[in-house]
Amino acid sequence: MKNTLVFGASPNPGRYSYIAIERLVEAGLPTLAFGLKTGKVKGVSIQNTLGEMEEVHTLTLYMRPSHQVPFYDAIMKLKPKRVIFNPGTENPEFYILLKAADIEVVVACTLVMLSVGTYWSDPL
Repeated sequence: MKNTLVFGASPNPGRYSYIAIERLVEAGLPTLAFGLKTGKVKGVSIQNTLGEMEEVHTLTLYMRPSHQVPFYDAIMKLKPKRVIFNPGTENPEFYILLKAADIEVVVACTLVMLSVGTYWSDPL
């Protein structure tokens, strides 16, 4: 099962993380969500703790770099196969840590990847 964790999820329909959850669910992809504010999007509960996140294949990031720092260790402990850095989340410091842990770094837009069919085009 290739779970995707939307990290930095928001219950605000105007946020890209909200739209990403909608599109992932519409594509039939197993979706988890973590954010500072709880809520629900398309039946996916936004959790404000990472304790129950299991088998995260892809973590798609919607959190600016300065807010990512406190979560480095928690993200690394999830052992995702890849982390997608969406526009505005680019973080070269974190790329180094992830690559050292054999986690693929993808600098791209999840919404674009889903719309053009490249989200699962890799062999992962």
